[in-house]
Amino acid sequence: MSNGGWYVIYTRSRNEQVVAKMLEDQGVKCFLPMHKVLRFWKDRKKLVNEPLIKAYVFVYVASENHYLKIIRTEGVVCFINFEGKAARVPDKQIENLKLLVSSGKNIQVTGQKYDLGDHVVVDVGPMKGLEGMLVMVKNRHKVQIRLDHIDKSIMVDINPGKLIKKGFKS
Repeated sequence: MSNGGWYVIYTRSRNEQVVAKMLEDQGVKCFLPMHKVLRFWKDRKKLVNEPLIKAYVFVYVASENHYLKIIRTEGVVCFINFEGKAARVPDKQIENLKLLVSSGKNIQVTGQKYDLGDHVVVDVGPMKGLEGMLVMVKNRHKVQIRLDHIDKSIMVDINPGKLIKKGFKS
């Protein structure tokens, strides 16, 4: 594992927030993307804050010491691996996730991957700078943000008029 980058850990079920708090208390920089979800019970419905990606917490590993703190923390199952190595997440993808969760948009996570479509960048509005792939889902335009090496994709509704193809300026 190379040092100085973002990685993903897998936690026990419903332990994401507790694990993130314990790691932060130990001096490990964490990012746990959250979003609001409408939940229904017999007698009521309520908007609740939930982790965007169940059982995943993004951690910044600055040194071998951080790695050991993380892996030994109660509730941490393992680092997500790709080709036998801990999956490093590019800084730009962490920035994209932060843009998504701060936008207040309705977002969803899917394990489905899309290989076709244009690489796009949001050009205006609160999500300016967000990069992703334009896909068509049930006749609605959505931007897919692929998180390489962890088999997850995030979809968000966005007006296609706010997009430009990556590398082009209108």
